[in-house]
Amino acid sequence: YPSGNVAIIMTGDKDHHSLIVQEDELRTTKIRALFQSDGRSTCYYRNGDEWINMSTQGGQYLDQAGNRVRRWMWPNLSPEPHVPLSPIFISLNRHVGVRILAQDKIFVSFLAMGRQAKFNMGTRVQVSAGSQLPPAAQLGEDELLLLAFRVRILQLFDRMRGCINFPSGEQWNKMQPPMYLINQAVKILELCMAADISDELRSSIKAIVNA
Repeated sequence: YPSGNVAIIMTGDKDHHSLIVQEDELRTTKIRALFQSDGRSTCYYRNGDEWINMSTQGGQYLDQAGNRVRRWMWPNLSPEPHVPLSPIFISLNRHVGVRILAQDKIFVSFLAMGRQAKFNMGTRVQVSAGSQLPPAAQLGEDELLLLAFRVRILQLFDRMRGCINFPSGEQWNKMQPPMYLINQAVKILELCMAADISDELRSSIKAIVNA
């Protein structure tokens, strides 16, 4: 910064790197934003509250009261994402701005004394292998049931977040689950059709993920 305080720190190597934006304060350790090459990033308000949070699935934008203003999914999860991203621009302070245009176009700009530096911290990251479903040939009845219950539990957690963000119930009742959960529910049903299981169990799993 013009004050002499450190504004931006880059760490890591060619395989993984991070960018940290610090506040313009003397001897500060206050972080205003953290961007990582694995697709995870967070921006904070000046008081330390979360402003924007992004992952390999998508992101959300919160106001200063903690209410979710916007949520989106990256198009790498589906040719037709449930909630696409509308471009976002925020100013962390008078010198540092963040522009979010796409998963691989997340720009951090620093402007001071007539000079500018721009960093693209976007990346095209697919959902990790740990969140993918295994092939049908490796799954038995117990495994299919566990996967179905896992998706159902994640759906319930998402509805709980909706209840907290929209206490009136008028809006969260209409909200659909995140696209990655919808995709996993569909994949489980496809695995059930391919697996050697009874029609009764297949119907039970369908009821669990579609409840």
